[in-house]
Amino acid sequence: MLLSTCGLICDECEYFNTTCTGCKNVKGSTFWAVEMMPSKVCPLYDCAVNQRGYGSCGDCKELPCKMFLEMKDPDSTEEQHKASIVSRVERLKN
Repeated sequence: MLLSTCGLICDECEYFNTTCTGCKNVKGSTFWAVEMMPSKVCPLYDCAVNQRGYGSCGDCKELPCKMFLEMKDPDSTEEQHKASIVSRVERLKN
């Protein structure tokens, strides 16, 4: 199982091995970050790995921080988003 910096399971993503090989492999420059972020890097990856030198958000004492809570897949409902946060935090802490 390949886990992203923010706790998503890369292998379960429809874009894995097509437009993305995992945030760690592309150093946070995922396809969506390149398209949507001014820095072209996922803000969670940038914060955890580039700025703080962590392996993932799970190494941060502030997890789940404000940014982690607010970054929502626009295709998910609020309920799906909240459930995703719980499962991602659990994966990252274990």
